[in-house]
Amino acid sequence: MLRRILIANRGEIACRVIRSAKALGMHTIAVYSDADANAQHVKMADSAFHIGPAPSKSSYLDMDKLFAVAEQAGADCIHPGYGFLSENEAFAQMCEQKGITFIGPYAKSIEAMGSKTRAKEIMADANVPLVPGYYGDKQEPDFLAAEADKIGYPVLIKAAYGGGGKGMRVVRDKRDFLSALEGAKREAISSFGNDLVLIERYVDNPRHVEVQVFADKHGNCVYLGDRDCSLQRRHQKVIEEAPAPGLSDTMRKAMGEAAVRCAQAIDYVGAGTVEFLLCGEEFFFMEMNTRLQVEHPVTEMVTGVDLVKWQIEVASGAQLPLSQEQVTISGHSFEARLYAEDPSQQFMPSSGTLTHLRFPTQTQDVRVDTGVTCGDEISSFYDPMVAKLIVKADNRTHALALLERSLNETFVGGVSANIDFLIALCQAKPLQDATMDTHFIDNHCDELTAQPQPDHLTMAMAAWVYYCHLQAKDAKRSSPWTQLCGFKLNSVNEIKVPLADHDIVLHANTSGLMLDIDGESYSLKGEHLGDGTYIAVVNGQRLSADATIDEDTLTVLLCGRQYAFNLTSKHYIGAEQAGSDALAAPMNGTVVKHLLTLGSDVKQGDAIVVMEAMKMEYTLNAPFDGVLTSYCYGEGELVSHGALLAVVEEHS
Repeated sequence: MLRRILIANRGEIACRVIRSAKALGMHTIAVYSDADANAQHVKMADSAFHIGPAPSKSSYLDMDKLFAVAEQAGADCIHPGYGFLSENEAFAQMCEQKGITFIGPYAKSIEAMGSKTRAKEIMADANVPLVPGYYGDKQEPDFLAAEADKIGYPVLIKAAYGGGGKGMRVVRDKRDFLSALEGAKREAISSFGNDLVLIERYVDNPRHVEVQVFADKHGNCVYLGDRDCSLQRRHQKVIEEAPAPGLSDTMRKAMGEAAVRCAQAIDYVGAGTVEFLLCGEEFFFMEMNTRLQVEHPVTEMVTGVDLVKWQIEVASGAQLPLSQEQVTISGHSFEARLYAEDPSQQFMPSSGTLTHLRFPTQTQDVRVDTGVTCGDEISSFYDPMVAKLIVKADNRTHALALLERSLNETFVGGVSANIDFLIALCQAKPLQDATMDTHFIDNHCDELTAQPQPDHLTMAMAAWVYYCHLQAKDAKRSSPWTQLCGFKLNSVNEIKVPLADHDIVLHANTSGLMLDIDGESYSLKGEHLGDGTYIAVVNGQRLSADATIDEDTLTVLLCGRQYAFNLTSKHYIGAEQAGSDALAAPMNGTVVKHLLTLGSDVKQGDAIVVMEAMKMEYTLNAPFDGVLTSYCYGEGELVSHGALLAVVEEHS
């Protein structure tokens, strides 16, 4: 029996593994970087060890440091989590060489699926359907362009050693192929250390359905149902569900058996996921992820299986506890990925301190997997996930309604969050009708990311929050605003609430508060409960909201929608003025590539410079017609949020 487990990961992933390991009575060992010294996974573990500076390549990806900790802590096994080194064959091989149990597949199995080109060859031999494409090692740009011509446009360029949408480009016109190839290879080498790519036919309007497989060291292999992961952006999943809706029993069985053939073809051990493109009545193999998936909780909810517990037990040499005939699926489950990002700004990741955090009450049907709590920091060095909300109900309709309700009860303060976007997805007819495909978000992004417009009740709540903020601020000094009966000759006390784009004035007299909003008057009273929750009574209507306020922004969560009000007491840039900041770094990151030579004439919207932050590339474009006169940072240099990266001057 394995007894001392080192978790070579961080955040929500490490917390998830720690919970199951502790339930098995194991001693849990965490590792942490400078940025994670006070992280929740460090606090949860029985022991924790520092492994270096914040950048993952100097900490969580440094295998020598991880093995040094394993030796020092007496670990007899390592769980890689999902991400980082979880699909690194060299890491698994080193575990085998050092006599440490790797809680995952054999190194040879990771290697077989690590190259998408070799994986396609193996799947062809295993009689698993493939998308037409080129999967060879020849990588000359002109040769790949010729192969794309043979396949026919549109084509998909995909990093052979990639995942998570990185190193991936869709090309619809042959004129764009070479530039897309360059970008895909650049992102692939940055993310995976290998720029080998494959080219395949791009299937329009498919669904993304994957099968959870599990194998032990005794030759047993089962599939634990399927999941639909069609709701994606940038090829990264947003909402997942199990089981996949609308599949016939025949199709479900065929996909499950194909997934098992895939696992058996590479002598697989442990948890794995085989991903398919579903096109009508056809399905095609995409790839096999030789690890546990982020979305594994939906499978756990409908099967009643703890997949991490199974991983540890199988790694210890145990047989699978269930045969295929004993695997049952009950009910329906959804998972939503809650990220610190701003959907209205092209999903720009957001870093900072979580000043407020509220999740729905957890029950057997509502689960929250997270690695943060209020006061923690969302770092620009790592993936900006805040939590995963997972729900289960007796059928799909009820499960989707429960997911929406759970999102309505969630509030994140201090950073931008995608809650409203997730709620909009829940309300979208294609998701409700199960007619969504992998392009749904891209095709309807504007309507899904439209910011909710506040009504007067919402603005009244914002005014009450601001008033309470003033009271707290003035509590230690005498001020007429700390009392409703303050005296002012021939007038009532009056203060303008500094919400941008709205004319809001508070009046205080002996009768209480009156509020003028854009010329309409309301009575206002309430209380602040002290934990970020506010009660306001507006013209006799009682409202309850979560809210935060800082020097720049007042954020209100009311009736399940989140509203962010800019405060005009600080410098405020309206949307129509934001063009001048188009070439400023949207966050801390690294300059990747200068796209044009100095002195080039540019048109508004032309791509100027590429930067990388939070594992994604961002292209900054010219704010107006002009001449590119300078680059402020060289390729490879680190830049801070707001730093000007290039200068475009208007034509004189």
